[in-house]
Amino acid sequence: MTSPSPFGMAPALSRRTMLNVGTIGMMGLGLPQLAALESAASATPTASKKSVIFVFINGGLSHQDTFDMKPQAPDSVRGEFQPIHTQTPGIQICEHLPMMAARTDKYAIVRSLSTDSSDHGPACHMLFTGRLDFPAGFVDQGKISSNEWPSLLSQITYMMANGEILPPAAVLPQPSINEANAVRPGQYAGKLGNRWESWHIDIAAPCALGNGACPHCFRFNGEVFEHGSPSVLNMPMLSLPDGGRSRFMNRIELLSHVERQQQLMEKIAMTNRLDRDRQQAISVLADAKVRSAFDVENADQELQQRYGRNKFGLSLLMARRLVEAGVRLVQVNLGKNSSWDTHVGNFVNLRNNLLPFADRALSALLDDLDESGMLESTLVIISGEFGRTPAINKDAGRDHWGPAMSGLFAGGGVRGGQVIGATDDIAAWPVSDRYTPENIAATIFHTLGIDERRSWHDIDGRPHELYRAQPIAGLF
Repeated sequence: MTSPSPFGMAPALSRRTMLNVGTIGMMGLGLPQLAALESAASATPTASKKSVIFVFINGGLSHQDTFDMKPQAPDSVRGEFQPIHTQTPGIQICEHLPMMAARTDKYAIVRSLSTDSSDHGPACHMLFTGRLDFPAGFVDQGKISSNEWPSLLSQITYMMANGEILPPAAVLPQPSINEANAVRPGQYAGKLGNRWESWHIDIAAPCALGNGACPHCFRFNGEVFEHGSPSVLNMPMLSLPDGGRSRFMNRIELLSHVERQQQLMEKIAMTNRLDRDRQQAISVLADAKVRSAFDVENADQELQQRYGRNKFGLSLLMARRLVEAGVRLVQVNLGKNSSWDTHVGNFVNLRNNLLPFADRALSALLDDLDESGMLESTLVIISGEFGRTPAINKDAGRDHWGPAMSGLFAGGGVRGGQVIGATDDIAAWPVSDRYTPENIAATIFHTLGIDERRSWHDIDGRPHELYRAQPIAGLF
């Protein structure tokens, strides 16, 4: 059905059609990015190209209770969990990660990472931007700011935006936020300028608790609540409008009338604009293969079961599909800040609400990439912004600890079944091979084939070096 145009009787798209198309913006797609999606289904990365999936453990993983256990430490440090043997002789990890224990041959553990800060904001800024310093006058405001270094995602967008089918870098399923919805710094383009903003796919369905923790709704005290949304991810409407494909194609034909009135249409509010990019974007709705990259909640039931039908599992499944479609760097925020920030009930929450879900989802991702032949060309990095304190506090929790944390590195040529670096007897300080977010960033750049002589220019025209350290030695 059509409705009269505000500029005469030429046919115009119905409001319903415009809303269906407009909902694509919920994924954070800009119009130039959408223009190329039409052919995404037929495009595959060449064998020489590598990609990266960065899994961010939002809030800070307790390394002493997962990948750097110290069973000989005092009771005040050791914790409740027991180490178990793994696929690799000599390597032990937490008993609540049995699936990852069976796959240590696929990944390396780096036990000597450090972010130089025990505060969420500065530590996140370091990890997300790949540098330890801060711009002059930097303040963690809890909102998007132009006075931040650009995220690694934006730096990759700047370096690799050369007409590829999809944006080179994406983050999902929501920004890293705290309990008051304050945005952690370093996630956006900052001093690089909005032109180089990466693809933010903000689609996490709200929890019943508002800022409850993920992968399902729970509080710090371990109390679990029913998820308040019928879906895990709030996907835009990527199905055809009522009436089927023939009716939809008839509506597309109406765009020719809109194009003839392009100058007049530019006077309409942005919510009603339909330019050439938007016309091309409509093809997303008509291409089943493109839709399936995002429609993970309707994926094969067995596949969903492998990953876990929750925010952890479905987000990692989407990341895998986006890499297959051509995105070169995908960051997955595994939970909210409150998820892994275990000041209270560290052991009950890890045991019941976090590790089993992460164990299943991460194992499925590694298996899926391996079975599809993508693991060799896809580097998977798993890290939080810091570790947790050696001492267990009065609330059976562990607090922030910037000096040491563990990270996992798999695929992309990484030699699995090894441990790099070490901490002292209570997992407090690196005693060998200390690495920082600058080394992690260099590892990402190196994997993506970016020359170490490259630089980026800020909004004032000042150059900034890209590599600020060397890639982590011994990984490849």
